[in-house]
Amino acid sequence: MSTKILLLEDDALFGESLCDYLEECGCDVLHVRDGERALEATYVGRFDCYLLDINVPLLDGLALLASLRGGHDTTPAIFLTSHTDKSVLCEAFETGCDDYLKKPFDLDELWMRIGALLRRVRGDRRWCVGALCIDLERKIATIDGRELRLAAKELSLLALLMRDAGSVVSKEMIVESLWTPAEGVSDGAIRVYINRLKQELEGFSIENIRGVGYRLVP
Repeated sequence: MSTKILLLEDDALFGESLCDYLEECGCDVLHVRDGERALEATYVGRFDCYLLDINVPLLDGLALLASLRGGHDTTPAIFLTSHTDKSVLCEAFETGCDDYLKKPFDLDELWMRIGALLRRVRGDRRWCVGALCIDLERKIATIDGRELRLAAKELSLLALLMRDAGSVVSKEMIVESLWTPAEGVSDGAIRVYINRLKQELEGFSIENIRGVGYRLVP
């Protein structure tokens, strides 16, 4: 399952460089250049991590995060800032950030910090349902040790179904987790991925709960 990141950075060139790097790491990145657009983005999509500059137009990074935390949004947040004033950094942590990096910074260090933060939040990235196991770090799924031939979105969909095995996963949750808000997704597209999983999941079935979603049944 790819990591979804909201990047708030008003420097267009620097923001594009960050996007290119993070996308090479396998992330889906939404880059916005002012705080109001960032806030709007959180209303229509879920993210695994926020990367926030502080000095941005319309709504600064500190005010943005304060608003999110006030709305009980606990998404991990890292400030990317040129500030050296300790009072600003103290305010950042008091507002609810999880980490910060001072500009300029090494991109590999940023990626390591994101990974460490998400591991703490997500916990174990490998689990099993009967003979079916998934390892999201290695991006593989197996049944009785046999590796399944799954594309990235198929693996992400399987992870959703396995997390709630025996319960219904709604179509809305599937769309929100696998596609960005800008991508148009039809029920037919979801069925294509479901049918691919059915071909691979020997000994398991995926039930279609009409009008609601899908359920993985051992």
